Amino acid sequence: MAIVFMSYSHADEQLRNELEKHLESLRRQGVISIWHDHRIEPGEELHQQITAELQTANIILLLVSAHFLSSDYCYDTEMSHAMERHELGEARVIPVILRPCDWQEAPFGKLMAVPKNGKPVTKQATLDDGFVQVAKAVRQAAQSFPNDAPIPASQGHIRSHIATTQTTPFPSIPQSGNLSVPKEFTDRERDAFLTQAFEYIARYFENSLEELQSRNEHVETEFRQIDANRFEAAGYVSGREQSRCGIWVTLGSTWGVKGVFFSHAGVGDGNSYNESMSVGDNGFTLHLEPIGFSHLSHQGSGALTFEGAAECYWTLFVEQLR
Repeated sequence: MAIVFMSYSHADEQLRNELEKHLESLRRQGVISIWHDHRIEPGEELHQQITAELQTANIILLLVSAHFLSSDYCYDTEMSHAMERHELGEARVIPVILRPCDWQEAPFGKLMAVPKNGKPVTKQATLDDGFVQVAKAVRQAAQSFPNDAPIPASQGHIRSHIATTQTTPFPSIPQSGNLSVPKEFTDRERDAFLTQAFEYIARYFENSLEELQSRNEHVETEFRQIDANRFEAAGYVSGREQSRCGIWVTLGSTWGVKGVFFSHAGVGDGNSYNESMSVGDNGFTLHLEPIGFSHLSHQGSGALTFEGAAECYWTLFVEQLR
């Protein structure tokens, strides 16, 4: 059994909770045990306990985001210690890129990150898509450690409460990894999420249209931002319009419905659309849910990230160019 240590910023706690769910299967199978600072009991010395757990972990996951990089404790203490043990061959450090940030020049930037190509979890089509890749990487790393591997003891530091014989190490504080409690998201949080989703989709379309035109000499594109809540996109093949769409966000003005809407007819009066997405949640994180009017909408999951939602609408648009 390999011991997995999670180094993360508390600002990313919801994402850590989601990752832990994906690792739960490995824990149940006896492949790994999981430790993070929520396992520290009242009265225990925080820094001492974290240092001890870092010293005995076989796999150290760095949950990377701008919050992580800006945290003195995550960066200067936990990450530095983790990299020392990695360089000594005592532990395997795996950077898990949660959110877009400038991480490549960090000390761990030379390591193979997950998800694939360092594409952040929040930029995957769904969070599940990203965390499944992380879980597979953890399984592969865990299987590289022999079942009878001793607890590392570099620099003479050995946790007194764990035997140092050639036996399988166990966490010093046995407790469940299933400790997340659902929360109720406010209307303010949902509205802000919806607005951010629309703004992301607008930038996604604008950049994709420019790239589409640059790669295809017979194709011309047009992006028109009508206002803060609406935009239209058009594609021309050899001068003839082949595809057009309008995308807009409403916070209740359209039949009391909040969502991001898509129409092949353009924005129009906002009363007709081919697809729409509303805000959903799983009790821990928010996501976008397509209604599924169109057979071209994202298949396989009803819980989309900004990236997944944007690609869903882009597919609806670009299919008419082909």
